[in-house]
Amino acid sequence: MRRYLTALLVAVAALSVVTAAPASAADRVVTDYQDPLTALPPVSRPPTPHCAVTAMQHVFANSYGQPYVGTLTPPAECAGPWTKVVLSWTGKSQGRQYDRLAGLWIGGAEVLRTSTPEPDPSGITWSFDRDITEFSPLLHQPQPFVVDLGNVVNDTYTGPYDITVTITYYQADRAHPAPKQADTVVPLAADASKPGWQDLAAGKNYTAQVTVPANTAKLTAEIYARGGGCEEFWWSNVPDSLVQANPSAGLCGGGAYREVEVTVDGRPAGVVSPYSVIYTGGVAPMLWRPITAIDSIVTLPYTIDLSPFIGLLTDGKPHTVQLIPPKGIVDLWTLGGNLFATTDPHVKRVTGTLLQDIVPDADVRTTTNGTGLDNKVVTHVQRSWRTTGVLHTSAGFVPVNSTGQWTFDNTTTLADSGAKQTTDQRVLGNYGTNGFDFSLTADVTQHIVDDNNYRIDATVHQGRRLWTVGGGPAALSVDTIDTSGGFGRTNGVLSYADGQSSERWSGLADTGRFYSHDIDTAHGYVTRDVHFG
Repeated sequence: MRRYLTALLVAVAALSVVTAAPASAADRVVTDYQDPLTALPPVSRPPTPHCAVTAMQHVFANSYGQPYVGTLTPPAECAGPWTKVVLSWTGKSQGRQYDRLAGLWIGGAEVLRTSTPEPDPSGITWSFDRDITEFSPLLHQPQPFVVDLGNVVNDTYTGPYDITVTITYYQADRAHPAPKQADTVVPLAADASKPGWQDLAAGKNYTAQVTVPANTAKLTAEIYARGGGCEEFWWSNVPDSLVQANPSAGLCGGGAYREVEVTVDGRPAGVVSPYSVIYTGGVAPMLWRPITAIDSIVTLPYTIDLSPFIGLLTDGKPHTVQLIPPKGIVDLWTLGGNLFATTDPHVKRVTGTLLQDIVPDADVRTTTNGTGLDNKVVTHVQRSWRTTGVLHTSAGFVPVNSTGQWTFDNTTTLADSGAKQTTDQRVLGNYGTNGFDFSLTADVTQHIVDDNNYRIDATVHQGRRLWTVGGGPAALSVDTIDTSGGFGRTNGVLSYADGQSSERWSGLADTGRFYSHDIDTAHGYVTRDVHFG
């Protein structure tokens, strides 16, 4: 919520008509809440012999620029092949602390991105699992193990983050074979012993030199992307012209549309539309206590098929892959990722030709209707791109293509001289056979006098629907969160801190079976928790 409160505190002098709303007799002050949780399905565990390794147990206190660096060594008694490898993350914190961004790398490959819940005075514990089987090619040998979680502990922000990471290796057998997957992981990080992400401002790109196997027959990129500062709330940002016309209002500019581009040797290779992640302190902290926002804890990467470019990359020489942050951003974006190569064992080299790389600039259409801080901003983007090629493999000539298309619609309204802001956004599209439907509605009302007298009320709806049709195992998930609440202070004393929320997840779990999970909460505690499957 720092984006809203900080912005409006700057604008207090300009918004003299705004006064702090009096506390209601029904207002609650909730200072402790249940441990964070989500409705996501559990990662399944196969019934095969397995070994667990504690990869890290570390406390992140004053840890900016001080990542954990260790070595991950596979257990000799579970040498593989593996049917599954599961990473488990458990965190503990007590006191007062901001939400913090964290990343984890094995052998230079980013295998996890997450952010932390904000603790309460009595302390919280949270945990989640991530299936990292796709990184098995790196895991058979000892590898640098790096975790970056920048944090600050002082008299005000008192909560260190105590993090434990374990890796469990499940041996394959006849009934549970090793899965078919890419057999080479190519990290984009330049140094496997350091964090592999980069914080990028407008005009700065993530540039990596990579060499792929000469017999690569399929190549995909997995990209992680998060905005920081004003860019945490990019979905509510307004055009630069509105910011410039109201310099004292503390508005964030750059407009409301964002995309991240990938290039190969300077040629456009594809674009992804990022999800509107809200950190656990975003908008109003009690919105996310205890249910955390979609994608905030278990962050999913975005995938682009780079196979049309294979013919340019298999000559044994280093080539340049760039990740380009969204155009016109007003703060930093943190980008990183990896390449996954599936090789053809029957040839020494796969050759090919890139036939098309049609990735035009986005046509962002924005209209404004209003004056000053009472304004309605409508943004529409109809986006599509395509790359095609042909490969010469042991199976002969194989056509390959990569596509993306989506419709982006965002309506953001400022009212009551900027004290009220509503955003309604939807992104609907696909990358080839992988479809996505992202929805977000946020309604925020702020009454600010100064940093000792204010009140913020908000309701947020988040939705993420993902599906796969053809091209592999069927996949489907529908995740929705509806939450409301707020907080405030009167004469410096906390007079309002409360919220209620619900999450519904349904779809196919990683076993292929249907799973559903419904959670309701009020005043920081679960009131209903039902799951099936």
